[in-house]
Amino acid sequence: MGIKELNEIMFKDFPDCVGVQELGKMLGIKRTKTYELLKSGTIKSIKIGKDYKISKYNVIAYLTGGEQI
Repeated sequence: MGIKELNEIMFKDFPDCVGVQELGKMLGIKRTKTYELLKSGTIKSIKIGKDYKISKYNVIAYLTGGEQI
């Protein structure tokens, strides 16, 4: 099953673009570890002002070892 198919079934209750708090809930991790993943580029994101925006697609790709966009 590809990332596009997984996007339809994983994290259905989350929007297509999430913030730091939602990312932490999705992964079940604390805020510090969430920021580590974003600042290191492990999970690709966009920083707008002080806020990070993360594509749900990239979260699923991170979990499955797929290519992030």
